[in-house]
Amino acid sequence: MSKKSQDQDGPKSGKDLARKPRGFPDRREALIHAQAEMIDKVTSVYRRWGFEALETGAWEYADALGKFLPDDDRPNAGVFSMQDDDEQWISLRYDLTAPLARFAAENWQTLPKPFRRYAAGPVWRNEKPGPGRFREFLQCDADTVGAAGAHADAEMIAMAAEAMRAAGASDGEFAVRVNTRRLLNAVLEGVGANTDGARLTILRALDKLDRLGEDGVADLLGKGRMDESGDFTKGAELGADEVRRVLAFAKAGRETRSATLEALGQAVGTGEEATAGLEELSAIARGLEAFGCPDSDVLFDPSVVRGLEYYTGPVFEAELLKETLDEDGNAVRIGSVGGGGRYDDLVARFTGEKVPATGFSVGISRLATAFAISGELEALNGPVVVLNMDRNDPTEALKLAAELRRAGIRAEAYMGSSGMRPQMKYADRRGSPVAVMVGEDEIAKGVVTIKDLKEGAKKAKAIKSNEEYREARPGQFEAPRADMVARIREIIEMSE
Repeated sequence: MSKKSQDQDGPKSGKDLARKPRGFPDRREALIHAQAEMIDKVTSVYRRWGFEALETGAWEYADALGKFLPDDDRPNAGVFSMQDDDEQWISLRYDLTAPLARFAAENWQTLPKPFRRYAAGPVWRNEKPGPGRFREFLQCDADTVGAAGAHADAEMIAMAAEAMRAAGASDGEFAVRVNTRRLLNAVLEGVGANTDGARLTILRALDKLDRLGEDGVADLLGKGRMDESGDFTKGAELGADEVRRVLAFAKAGRETRSATLEALGQAVGTGEEATAGLEELSAIARGLEAFGCPDSDVLFDPSVVRGLEYYTGPVFEAELLKETLDEDGNAVRIGSVGGGGRYDDLVARFTGEKVPATGFSVGISRLATAFAISGELEALNGPVVVLNMDRNDPTEALKLAAELRRAGIRAEAYMGSSGMRPQMKYADRRGSPVAVMVGEDEIAKGVVTIKDLKEGAKKAKAIKSNEEYREARPGQFEAPRADMVARIREIIEMSE
């Protein structure tokens, strides 16, 4: 470790510092379980719609990923890369779609066409982390490779809405917002944005409409904008008329898809690309109607801008709408928790032939974080803890724990060396619904002492003195040893 690192991170103590890299979160059981359950529910939707599972490895050759590669000798901008023993650069996958494109190109002759697959797993991005934005996170994707046409996009969008609801978002708490590359192209051409740099500046400005508002975006479309910190962002240098035209397009969204199409028709004009884009959204609208997808689930939103060097047609973004408060009382809105679109050029990087494709990804880690912030993750029961009443001979505690496990109940015998009170505190920290005690008195009477920890905690709130607590022993009772499993199972079922 350098002296600078030691000065920053603490005094020289001869010990390694317990620290982790930013953007790589530690996850405990409640969040792990919530994410696994979310993946199971979302993939169940994908399977029901006829998609099959595919797993690809975490590492890909860096040139197969393509999107983040810089023009230098170390391809680690945006991705985490290293050289293998053949001195070839390999990178951790940054999404699940680029590996799919590579897989499809390698196996195209033997795959059913179109190829409909889903996948779930971790991905890694070497970028600045922030609230709900990590460098390692879970995604859950579905893609159709080899199907052209708006009906395939409509299917993906409708399925995305169903996946969001399956993941835990209620009616009115989410929306899938849809736009198309063709309408964006029409607007960009109409304002004379003919270079990649100018187009990218305009698109990045549009992407900030929700955060900066109309005035802030107008500044970014014009001369530029200075933020609260004093940092200046150079603008797209559009004239006043062009700024108004871009904003009119971005604000054409209405409460229904049909009303938005009408407003867009007035905003984009009648050029070839504009007409094609409107026809594309109209076809998607008909498909969504066929799928029974309400306007409250899927909106046409011209302000949606995703990575358009990647997408070639419709783009869509799933947004969590509700605002919640964090543990400090600060308002938090997670916003985008998934997205996708049509990417007809991705497989062509390997084959030289255009292969139509469309897909959607749920950001599992981001969505689970949003539910955790809002307090919507269900608290999980920990194991039943059998207290060790005889530190010299824990045999009875071991027997009881084994009996409970044989009955299908999650249970453990306390393995520490502490007394009764610390053992009870341990059970509380584990989130245990029940603690079981068997001492000499219980053995002599053929009973066990069972403490319903959650019910006991509720009743204890009304007790005002230690004497009253010891007398009442809230939530605690004796049961015949033969009834132990049934009584504990009853408590667990009531607490879930």
